Amino acid sequence: MNMAKGKVRAAFVAQKDCVACGCCAKVCPLGAIEVIKGIMAQVDKSKCVGCGKCAKECPASIIRIQEVTV
Repeated sequence: MNMAKGKVRAAFVAQKDCVACGCCAKVCPLGAIEVIKGIMAQVDKSKCVGCGKCAKECPASIIRIQEVTV
């Protein structure tokens, strides 16, 4: 996917499978991800630029970078 065209954002494809390890939040350069109550991570779509660092770091492989319509 060419991230230079269109808008892309991180999305959890199986959020119920999140292990709340915080790996994604640690690598996010814009602080767009936070672990909520030690249960699951959540993406702030207004901050996410779709760089893909979180998806590469997620040990559960549940984060995908997807094109979004604005």
